[in-house]
Formats: sequence, structure tokens, C-alpha cells
Amino acid sequence: MDADVTNWPELQYRPDMTDSNAPTPPDALFDVAGKTVVVTGGTRGIGRMIAGGFVAAGAEVVIASRKADAVAEAVADLSAYGTCSGMAADLSTEDGARAFADAVAGDHSAVHVLVNNAGATWGAPLVEHDTASWDRVLNLNVQGVFHTTKFFLPMLEAASTPEDPARVINIGSIDGIHVPMLESFSYSSSKAAVHQLTRHLARHLAPRITVNAVAPGPFESKMMAATLESFGDQIAASVPMKRIGRPDDMAGIALFLASRAGAYLTGAVIPVDGGSTLIG
Repeated sequence: MDADVTNWPELQYRPDMTDSNAPTPPDALFDVAGKTVVVTGGTRGIGRMIAGGFVAAGAEVVIASRKADAVAEAVADLSAYGTCSGMAADLSTEDGARAFADAVAGDHSAVHVLVNNAGATWGAPLVEHDTASWDRVLNLNVQGVFHTTKFFLPMLEAASTPEDPARVINIGSIDGIHVPMLESFSYSSSKAAVHQLTRHLARHLAPRITVNAVAPGPFESKMMAATLESFGDQIAASVPMKRIGRPDDMAGIALFLASRAGAYLTGAVIPVDGGSTLIG
């Protein structure tokens, strides 16, 4: 069922400028200053790149991770560039996702952007993939995304306006698009599920909330650390853009999706992979 917009203000776009034909200046088009942004798994890797981009752009950022010491360290580092706070949270359970949302709601009545980045991976020979390997990955990567989004809905809806809907950005993976070489069966399946969940939520939550997914390719992160240490040069050479992703690449797509520039996009799965999915 579509979101109920019966009592929502007028849905037509109303230009802010007197001249409706005038182009929007880039600093307004990509502006996220003053927005409240929550980034799960925001202490390292992809999440840290995204959190850093929002902090530098003037957003008020809340990060979460399972480890309180990692949160404290990341908050201290990012606060040098802007406004950042954080808390420990285990999003692999419904209760944990609820507790996290309740804690954020205690400080913020509205959340403009939710970035579901927290995730886990698992790689082992096929015959060693047992129930535990599936539960560990799917509970966080899929159910965690769903439950976190569910419990944040009141805050997202409070932030949403017809011209500036709230945003959910799910972090998928190119391993959910192509078939990976590694035996990461539960991980690739979980990311394919995240992509479909993104489309399903987007259909249901429009027009109040946009839901899009980013599918990163090779970036420096804890999940990729061992692979890049062993095969980094070969991987970079195989990517059409001939390099590994940089923090600005990930921050840039997140800022686009969270700003006026991305307000009319929902249900998309966007590879940020240097063209990796073009070569299988």
C-alpha cells in the first residue's frame, strides 16, 4: 500500500526562486547544512567516508557502531571538522534497532537522512557455510536495515517536506549485482536482498521518503583489507577507472542523494565501482 498523503501539504514543486526558469546554484543544489544525518557503521570504512562527507558539508551527524571505544574515537576525529556525536548499538536484532532509534529520538525529533551502512561479511568454502554464517550476515545486513528503517520512520516523516523528502540510503554492494569470485555466499545474497528491499521500501514510502541504495566496488575498508593487501594492484588494474575508490567518491554520492540534487530519485541502486560491474 502506498504511503498515505491525504493530510500532507500540497505535493506540487514550488520553486524557491522568483524566476522559476533560473538554474539552482550548485551550493544550494547540493546543500545539506543543518540536516540531521544518522550513519550506522559510521566508525570505519564506507560509513566513515560517508559520515565525514556529511560532517564537512555542515550536517549534524550521528554515528553508530557496536564498539563504544570505536564510536568515541571516530566522534573525536570527525568533530574537528564539524558536528558529530555517536553511540554504541547492535543492529543485528530488532530490539537493538529499536533501542538505537529510541536513543536518537531522545536527542532529535527529526532525522533528515538515514544511512544504513552497518554490515558483516563471511567467506568460507561452500561446504563450511553453515546456519551460523547465514544468520550472522543476514540478521545485520538485511533485517538490520529493515528494522532500523522501520523504527526511524517517525523521525524521517517529521523531517520530510513536499520539496525536500527525507532520505534513506542503503549500502549494498556490487557483489549483489554480479557474481563474485570469492565464496562469500551469504554476503552476496544479503546485498542482493538489500537492493530489492530498497526498491520495495521506495515504492511503499514515496513521496514522503526516498529510498536508494549505493553499491560500492573496491574501496579501502575492513571488509576489503585482506583482499586489497593481497590483490590490490591487480584489482585496481582490472577496474576500468584503474584505481581503488577514494573517500570523496563515496561521500559525493551520499551528498547527492541527500540534497536537492537527488530529491526526485528513489528506488535506484547506484554502483560506485569505477566500472567494475561492466566487466563481470
